[in-house]
Amino acid sequence: MAVGLLTEGINEVIATTDCNAAPMGIINRSGSLHMVLFRGSHTARNIARDRWVVANFVFDPVIYVRTAFDNLSEEAFVTEKIDGMVVCRLRDVEAWAAFAADVERSSDEAIVVRLVPLKEEVLELRLHPVNRGFSSIVDATVHATRYVRNPDPWLKQLIEHHTGLARKCGGAREWEALELLEWYLGDLTRE
Repeated sequence: MAVGLLTEGINEVIATTDCNAAPMGIINRSGSLHMVLFRGSHTARNIARDRWVVANFVFDPVIYVRTAFDNLSEEAFVTEKIDGMVVCRLRDVEAWAAFAADVERSSDEAIVVRLVPLKEEVLELRLHPVNRGFSSIVDATVHATRYVRNPDPWLKQLIEHHTGLARKCGGAREWEALELLEWYLGDLTRE
């Protein structure tokens, strides 16, 4: 199966496993697909156990922040059957792609997973102009998930930079995501 929904580079998606969702990057280099996952995360454990993952294409910054730090309700998910295998995706998506997933390498901190496309579907196609506010929420969220594990001052500076851009360039939904991100980080970034 061709990789029609993913572009070359790192594609930011909401990955779903067994009723779990989290923002993840899918690396596409010359058609070879991989993910790098923190060891110990729900996503890493589920992928290692079940050997599948679904990439959900969502353009809502609030979902990126919420799934980075919290769980969604079961109503947020639906199941899909692919060649006798049942996978889980988000209900409200524009598109999704299911992958077989095999752990290729692992270290004490991370696992590298090779992905093989199984099925992809476009449910609703909308134009998404480049929005630096949305991109900055995604970047701030990525840095924030790392900052929670390792409160490095450099990560704090990156979070501040991207939240500033989100304030300047975003709209109402980005500002809502920003408020949620700041709530999840709480006092961590004020120290």
